Amino acid sequence: MTNEEIESRAQRAVDLFKQGFNCSQAVFASCADIYGITDEKLALRLSASFGGGMGRMRLVCGAASGMFMLAGLHNGSATPHDSEGKMANYAFVQQLANEYKSRYGSLICAELLGLAPKNNSPFPSGEGREEATSPKPAERTPEYYQKRPCPEMIAEAVRIYLRSINEKM
Repeated sequence: MTNEEIESRAQRAVDLFKQGFNCSQAVFASCADIYGITDEKLALRLSASFGGGMGRMRLVCGAASGMFMLAGLHNGSATPHDSEGKMANYAFVQQLANEYKSRYGSLICAELLGLAPKNNSPFPSGEGREEATSPKPAERTPEYYQKRPCPEMIAEAVRIYLRSINEKM
């Protein structure tokens, strides 16, 4: 895949996010067609639960989760006792996670958004805790996009993923 194709998919992911889809949906849907998932609504539904750090619980970043879902399509095992296949997939996921973490310092949504963890919990503490982890999505306003690092992280997740599969081919 060329750099232009990678950048086009990264921009598609950002556009999906700015349309109102979550981080995981944006990353996954921008690349799912590579693996034959050409029904965009299906791709968006499959990845919907991983936004906001998994159901807006602020756990694993949705952009990272989108990469991991794509990794499963790339080399996930579909055989119950395929130890080698599972190991290859887990190694790939760990490679993606390490690269993402090296860029942003964490895989945890709450940390990436600057919400302080409490007692080793990924949930933010103190004022705003209920709002930050409420299942109600935040309203998408210009202010929302200005204070969120998500578009940059979404684009970079797509780049990390696509460059990694280029190396594997």
